[in-house]
Amino acid sequence: MSITRPFRRGRTTIGLGLTLAIGGLAVAATARALTVGFGAVHAADSDRGLVRQNETPSPGNAGIDSISEERRSGPRPLGVPMVDSDPIGDAMRMGLDYLAEQQTVMRDGSVPAAQGTYHAPIGVTALAALAWMSGGSTPTRGPHSGALVRSLEYLLGHQVPVGEERAGWIGAPEDQQSKSHGHGLATLALSQAFSLSPRSPLGQRIQAALEASVERIKVSQGIEGGWYYEAQRSPEHEGSVTVCHVQALRGARNAGIHVDPNIIANAIAYVRRLQTDEGGFQYSFTQPETSVALTGACLSTMHAAGIYEDKDVERAYDWIWRELAAREDDDQRGVFGSQAQFPFYERFYLSQALWHNPDEEVFRRWSRPLVRQLLVTQSRDGSWSDVRYDSLGTKHEGRYGSCYATAMNVLFLSVPEGTLPIFRR
Repeated sequence: MSITRPFRRGRTTIGLGLTLAIGGLAVAATARALTVGFGAVHAADSDRGLVRQNETPSPGNAGIDSISEERRSGPRPLGVPMVDSDPIGDAMRMGLDYLAEQQTVMRDGSVPAAQGTYHAPIGVTALAALAWMSGGSTPTRGPHSGALVRSLEYLLGHQVPVGEERAGWIGAPEDQQSKSHGHGLATLALSQAFSLSPRSPLGQRIQAALEASVERIKVSQGIEGGWYYEAQRSPEHEGSVTVCHVQALRGARNAGIHVDPNIIANAIAYVRRLQTDEGGFQYSFTQPETSVALTGACLSTMHAAGIYEDKDVERAYDWIWRELAAREDDDQRGVFGSQAQFPFYERFYLSQALWHNPDEEVFRRWSRPLVRQLLVTQSRDGSWSDVRYDSLGTKHEGRYGSCYATAMNVLFLSVPEGTLPIFRR
């Protein structure tokens, strides 16, 4: 499979009533456009050598291409579990059951996170909540409704009350890594729960929590338009936190929470400034490293703001195609210099970026081999291992554990399902 030019983005008009001028956009004009975009959208490493115990990978995997042939004509009805028998649906169910079983080990509603310096219970629990919702559960219906409610209660219980310092911040003392990512993911999870079930018993509490969380994101935005790792405004900034917060704001906005469009406009202006001359996006102004993961995340962020067609988007896609083609060449030569350093993060955001591409074949061709890979690397208990491979092909344990890996893989598989508002075209 060649990934270079066949995936070139077409210039199809997106049916959002949004026309974008090519080139730089003034912040004031962008703010108006972003209001339209936010309101209009409703809401890898190769895991080499891991197979299900006592199971030989099948070369065919009948039914895999269902993801490529429009598995769904529209979003799954709320609270309705996956009932059709297909390998992808089975894999998702097993993963969601595994997450629910792991939650029972904890007494506070959280989902187990990795230990040590990468202990991140807020972020991992938020991802599990998103995964259960992607499988069709809501706070009131669905096979994992109970687990979902417990996870939402955990997130709500870890928000700083209004009137206190850092009001609205969602964090836990145990969080030792990715604190700001955790806040953004928690906000996103709460927004999706509110969108799916606004009249649930949790509805009013979630609405109030979202309003406070959005305000915290607003007051912690830096003068450059980005965010950093803590709850306060910082002179530092970085792209991955910023894209996480923009997606959270989109989810909140689509759930009916007021979001100042200038916050989004300033954030998108910041993201644009992270783009290099070659088309990729760098980590920050002072850290010029680029990656497929961060470039995909920045693209999904621009899409979240209603920006689907302009020269910066086109350059970013072209850069991704070149990098993925180089990675494919490396694989064929048996070297691993271009393998993903953060494979789960990459799949999570790149899937969203490609799903919103007007050429549906782009997502199909990119996702097919990854779907096949996930189906043969899933363990019998429903989990996936958090592992990655370095430039020499050496296996390394990941940062956040099997619950993180499982939730992220379920979310990737669920994108075509359209259950989560944030994933809908």
